[in-house]
Amino acid sequence: MMQMFNEDFLTMSLRLILAVVLSGIIGFEREINKHAAGFRTHILVGVSSCLAMLMSLYGFQQYADSLPEFASFDPARIPSYVISGIGFLGAGTIIITGMNVKGLTTAASIWAVAGLGLVVGIGMIDIALLTTFIIIFSLFFLNNMEKWIRKNDHRKNFIIKVTDLTILDEIFTQFLNHDISVKNISYDKSDQDNLTINADVILGKNTLMNEVFHDLLKIDKIIQVKEDDAV
Repeated sequence: MMQMFNEDFLTMSLRLILAVVLSGIIGFEREINKHAAGFRTHILVGVSSCLAMLMSLYGFQQYADSLPEFASFDPARIPSYVISGIGFLGAGTIIITGMNVKGLTTAASIWAVAGLGLVVGIGMIDIALLTTFIIIFSLFFLNNMEKWIRKNDHRKNFIIKVTDLTILDEIFTQFLNHDISVKNISYDKSDQDNLTINADVILGKNTLMNEVFHDLLKIDKIIQVKEDDAV
């Protein structure tokens, strides 16, 4: 029992716990914003990556010491597979709906947490703490900066409820007439009879929202037009 709880065990345990804490901090930000990969997913990725790094550092040491003339190993070999393999998990968080892509930031945060776990596993604690600060700064504060830029860039999101999609050309014509640039557009089935179009647009300097709504509502098969306040 005493042989089990040796100095290496204490080192590995502390690194695993630190990986839980740092990965959990990043995952908590994703959780409170209701993203697909949240608190638990980020912790599992970070801890698993740390475990792979620890196995690479300590798992084969006894074998290498007992047969030094025959055994050799590369500590970077297993972590390299973590970096390449984590892409499959990140890809699962990306959702493509029409022309709209969501989940890229979450996929990037999962990839970052995998790297963070490897760094903690190898013992670069100071770099791990700095990296966690940078990631949290990017997710929290740069997200607010993006919203501020969008607001000052006259970026809006229109929700247009229609009976079918044959009027898309007419909608684009009205956007063009009012100097509106379309950045992304997607649609989903809102109910049994109607479709909901989500248009991420940038308004021109002289664009008047009331006139845009008025002209869009004159198009047949458009039931409702409103602005999404969440953007």
